Formats: sequence, C-alpha cells, structure tokens
Amino acid sequence: MSVDLMTPRLTASPFSRANPVSKLAAAAVITVVVMLSVDWVSASVVLAAELLLMPVLGVNPWLLFKRGWPLLAAAATGAWATALLAEKTGAVLFQLGPVVFTEDSVAGGIAIGLRSLAVALPGIFLLLTTDPTDLADALAQKLKLPHRFVLGALAAMRLVGLLVEEWRTLGLARRARGVGAENRPIAKAGAFVGQAFGLIVQAIRRATRLAVAMEARGFGAGRRTWARESTYSTVDVWVLLGGVLIAGAAAAAAVAAGTWNFIFV
Repeated sequence: MSVDLMTPRLTASPFSRANPVSKLAAAAVITVVVMLSVDWVSASVVLAAELLLMPVLGVNPWLLFKRGWPLLAAAATGAWATALLAEKTGAVLFQLGPVVFTEDSVAGGIAIGLRSLAVALPGIFLLLTTDPTDLADALAQKLKLPHRFVLGALAAMRLVGLLVEEWRTLGLARRARGVGAENRPIAKAGAFVGQAFGLIVQAIRRATRLAVAMEARGFGAGRRTWARESTYSTVDVWVLLGGVLIAGAAAAAAVAAGTWNFIFV
C-alpha cells in the first residue's frame, strides 16, 4: 500500500478554496522580497506572519513538522555553513583553532537560515492546501502553460506519495548488494546521497513515462475542454492582498531597522 505524503488535505480552510494561481502569486511576492535582502529582520517578519497565519490557513503544526522537517534541517545546515564560512568581521564570539565565529558571520548565518524557512513555508502551505488536479487546471487555463509541462507536474504530484515506498525499496535493494552496510559516518553519508540520487532519477523517469502515456491517450491533443473551470473568487483577492502586505511589512521593517541589505548593491 502506498503512502500519500500529500494527505490529509485541508479542505476546511478558506485558503484551500483559493485559486492555485493566486497562491503562487502571493508566494512569489513574498519570496522576491525575502530574496532581495540578506537580513534577519525581513525574514523574521515574514516567518512570524506565516506562523501566525497557520490557524487561518488551516495548517496543523504537527503535520507541518512531519512534512517540513527536512527543510528545517537544511535551513540549520545552511545557517551553520554560512556562519562558518562568511567573512570574519565584527567581534569574535567563539574561536577554536581555525573555526571562528564573529558577530557578523553569525548574523549572516541566522539571516540565511530564516530566509530559507520563510521561502520554504509558502510552498509547503500550497502543497498541503491544493489538490494536484486543481493546480494543473489553473496552470493550463489561467497561465496557459504547455500541456506536457502541466501533465508532468500533475503526474509528479500524484506520484509523490510513492516516494516513501520507493525509498524503502531502494534501501532494501542496496543493502542486498552490500551498499551502505558499513557503520562509518562517511560511508553512511555516501550511501544516503547515492540512494537519494537514485530516488530522484526514478521519480523523474516515472513521472515522464506517465506524462507521455497521458499525452499519447489524447490529453494534450487538439482543443481542450475542461470538466472543471478554474475560476477566481473573493478569497483570491484576500490571498493576494495578504501576500503583498506581508512582503511590504517585511521590507518596511528591515528599512526602518537599518538592516536592509540589497543583494545587488
């Protein structure tokens, strides 16, 4: 039995009834503002707003943690690497041989970690509150994207629930060949990376085959008709307004605090 990583979807939330294009647009506005500046204030404002809006969006914190813990780990890793490798300016906070952490390097690491979370959370919210078919309909009807791309995206989202089962199968197959049997940390890390790469390749192949099969059966031929029309509603106005307000508040707070650090300057 396959495990669907995208369930349960939160159909009771008003956010789930918004058009997927509106959700993408709101997420894009927030992402652009966060990515334009390397500072902790703007990222903190966006992250705080996203966390405060979770009850309104209908997102369960435990479900969010279960789906997003790899992103937490990636953000922590990015923050650590930035603090470790950034330019050592400001007062020294910690030093152990060649490992030096200063005020500026730690501030940069914190900013990177917060930015990573602030950018990732809207994507998780979108996936948790959007049906793949609705997303595909919106991409094709509203954004006029090519059928092959839309079908590939739909196939990938529908098949994402198989990734857990596929990961388990790959692990058993690799262990049967003796891969990853060593207990050394480096060997374990190498085996994990190899298995992850194999999973990505398998997922791309599976999604591509399904998309081509769907197109061969007429999904991408001729003039398309729609069983469900993708429409906008009042909820979409609030979603877009919310995205603009969060982005504007984040930029204004960073400018007022004097931490706005435009990346192109």
